[in-house]
Amino acid sequence: MAPPSKAGQALAELRDDLAGQVITPEDPGYDEARAVFNAMVDRRPAVIARCESEADVATTVRFARGLDLPVAVRGGGHSVAGMCLNDGGVVVDLRGMQEVTVHPAAKAVRVGGGAVMSRLDRACQPYGLATTGGRVSTTGVTGFTLGGGSGWLDRRFGLAVDNLLGVDLVTAEGSTLTATAEDNPELFWALHGGGGNFGVATSITLRLHELPEFAICLLLYPLESGPEVLRTYRDLVESGPAEAGGGVIYLTAPPEPFVPEHLVGTLMAGALLTYAGGEEALRKLARPLLALPHEVEVLTALPYADFQCMLDDPPGLRNYWSAEYLTGLPDEAVDVFCALGNVMPGGGTQHVMFPLGGAIADGPREFPVPYRDSPWAVHPFGIWEDPAEDERVVSWVRDVRAHVRPWSSGAVYLNFTGDEGPERVAAGLGEENLARLAAVKRMYDPDNVFRYNHNIKPA
Repeated sequence: MAPPSKAGQALAELRDDLAGQVITPEDPGYDEARAVFNAMVDRRPAVIARCESEADVATTVRFARGLDLPVAVRGGGHSVAGMCLNDGGVVVDLRGMQEVTVHPAAKAVRVGGGAVMSRLDRACQPYGLATTGGRVSTTGVTGFTLGGGSGWLDRRFGLAVDNLLGVDLVTAEGSTLTATAEDNPELFWALHGGGGNFGVATSITLRLHELPEFAICLLLYPLESGPEVLRTYRDLVESGPAEAGGGVIYLTAPPEPFVPEHLVGTLMAGALLTYAGGEEALRKLARPLLALPHEVEVLTALPYADFQCMLDDPPGLRNYWSAEYLTGLPDEAVDVFCALGNVMPGGGTQHVMFPLGGAIADGPREFPVPYRDSPWAVHPFGIWEDPAEDERVVSWVRDVRAHVRPWSSGAVYLNFTGDEGPERVAAGLGEENLARLAAVKRMYDPDNVFRYNHNIKPA
């Protein structure tokens, strides 16, 4: 840590040099600037630099290095562990860098480091193009992608990271570079799942795909129907086309127009089929689920970008999530999953079984994405308001992981998890990849400046 006189002078210079705003604990708006999606996270950085350009980012990194301050990077602020914040350090806040530029002829899009999913989806929609995005429209595109990127379109178009064409990066030294398959290819490989370990991604370029039509089928069933619903869904998806995605979701029926008033607040089993195609083809595919007695039915075509906003969870609630990726989904695993859904805490908590396969399984084999071969993923997603419920909800999430572990592959998508220790980081990247990733880390960040993430220690 630098002496106070040096720190004060450096901070004054940062305020002068940055096009964006510099916020410290004494400034108005500090508490708003440090607030993140998960209300369980309450950290107080010394400096929040609201960067508006790549030059701002480089200046901020050099400022932090000069004072030996820890650095965290904020895009969408959706890390469940609050990895975009620190105590007493510097936050490189990218929310002023949200430009999205679509190149329809090239079927590519350049996304600013602070852009959220809704900006990406809305920019691509007029061209009938899309790429795999997160399931919440306020998720940051860059962190989502570099961590792997699982969404409603992944069975059709692959993981987000499978569509990564290039990354503009500010390094730990405050210099800039571009990583593509041709330029800095080893770094480019590491960015396919290694997240923010190697620098600050000021923009990324993604491959786009034609998506002229999109449709959904959402059905809510009585709780006791859960096992039959999941078995039906399993058989339908495993024999169905890659255009079909979605999941089986235990949830508390929300106060939405399509939910009858007497069901609002009731724990139910849901089935969601998303379809990268038209409504009639989806209706035909969904027949086995439609044949089961259900309480709520929504089957409609709609723009993909509109659907991406429909299931958003409000900010300011308490969150704790995790995941297990499965080797298969036999009937015994179905029964265990559904029994855990029956005792799920209320509020906004969800208990999800996602299908994989399709373009995920058929995607590139060389990247550090060890969960690619898992056909199903269990995602207990705790969301609640009252701090008195912390222990109950966290325990339930951990119980889910423990009970489905007999079918676990051991691999995991790290964006679905918080800070669960180095063993889980290894599980999310693959033990065989870690030595290579650590060598890349040593090359680009030997002092582990970028450590507020699912951290890879330099070799």
